[in-house]
Amino acid sequence: MIIQQIFTEKIAHSSYILAGDRTCAIIDPRRDIDIYLDITRELGVKITHILETHLHADFISGHIDLAKRTGAPIYAPEKAKCDFEHIPLSEGDSVEIEDIRLNIIETPGHTPEHISYIVVDTVRGKEPVAVFCGDTMFVGDVGRPDLFPGRAEELAAKLYDTLHEKLLNLPEFCEIYPAHGAGSLCGRSMASKRSSTMGYERKYNYALLIDDMPEFIGSLTNNMPSAPDHFSRCTEVNRKGPELLKELQIPEALNNDTFMNRMNDAIVLDVRSFESYGGQHIPDSYNIDINSNFPTYAGWLLSPDKNILLVSDNYSQAFDACQQLHRVGLDKVEGYLEQGMYGWVTEGFAAKHIPQISAPELNDRIQKGKKTTIVDVREVSEYEDFHIEGAVNIPVHELRERYIELDTEAETILICGSGQRSGMGCSLLLQHGFEKVMNAAGGMTGYAAAGFGPECPMCVLPWAPFKNK
Repeated sequence: MIIQQIFTEKIAHSSYILAGDRTCAIIDPRRDIDIYLDITRELGVKITHILETHLHADFISGHIDLAKRTGAPIYAPEKAKCDFEHIPLSEGDSVEIEDIRLNIIETPGHTPEHISYIVVDTVRGKEPVAVFCGDTMFVGDVGRPDLFPGRAEELAAKLYDTLHEKLLNLPEFCEIYPAHGAGSLCGRSMASKRSSTMGYERKYNYALLIDDMPEFIGSLTNNMPSAPDHFSRCTEVNRKGPELLKELQIPEALNNDTFMNRMNDAIVLDVRSFESYGGQHIPDSYNIDINSNFPTYAGWLLSPDKNILLVSDNYSQAFDACQQLHRVGLDKVEGYLEQGMYGWVTEGFAAKHIPQISAPELNDRIQKGKKTTIVDVREVSEYEDFHIEGAVNIPVHELRERYIELDTEAETILICGSGQRSGMGCSLLLQHGFEKVMNAAGGMTGYAAAGFGPECPMCVLPWAPFKNK
């Protein structure tokens, strides 16, 4: 039996190949599936099963593409009521792959329809050797139950029962293979380790150490990180079955005039670094730095109903951005600016810029009492741990509506952990008539490193979801 994990950066998603001698299953596949075809070809095994643990909220699954390419059937929770052709699974069912038996248990809590696959290697023994638990349990954490409006406490109670009545009954040596790791917003405090054992989690996972159900429910329904907009959209797309990637529009290379003519009916998304965007950018464009948690913030900030025009440093960067946009269901990528910003400004087209100020410059303004509004666009928990005195906290995604709380005429400096999220925020404010906007390059990380404040706890944790973002 071979278990191979495929970890997808940015969305922090883990999918798996579970293989015997000749055949294999793909568990919770990502949307771009060539990686599975390449690896199984190298292993010399045929894909015969496609297994889903639940309707993923944070990304578009590759189950339809994979079934089309391989002919393998899709197995999914019966309670998901999927619209596409599949084999429904519920408690007590099993799936056979050569000498491997997968016993199905229903594990609701993160989502109502969730199932887990308990693996028995029948050649070696009768006891469970591993469990593919999706988003029910992570390394160091458990799945958040608050993604369904009005059902958080109900699902948290179900999650408690799932953990204590089912998963915690597995042997200590049973290996745990979750669908996400550190950096995902499907949980709150996942560790950076990508697999574990039941015995280790039983001893060190904070959520499993809470024996009292009301306390457990309270811990998972209060002070949770915000859920991005695309979470609810992706769930429904996965239920219906996403459109095949090969049927999506291929982004065109657009010259300056064609790009300009299409801008009125599209979102202009600049994926270059926040420093480059600050230097020159197309007016009213969004900036989501490709080096940041790009797909998550794109899914959060952009409408799936509008065409997208990309501004990038080169074709390779545009292709990468397009692939990551598809992973969160942003499929209408119409084209990219072929000659980039250099070609745009050298042909005389209009551009704007955003001053990038360093930590010493920011501190100097503060010390001199210069009238400035400092907007900290990090999450509330990050702000509460460490922030500049007097800074206003508006998480970047909330700026879409809460910009009205700010004075469009005032000098406004945005800050985050490094400059990436604040760069996004600057692009949002410029769209709403703000003209005196500046970005604190280096963010709170640079501010602390320059000696103007204590070290930001979130910025230095190796597993932190917004580290260097």
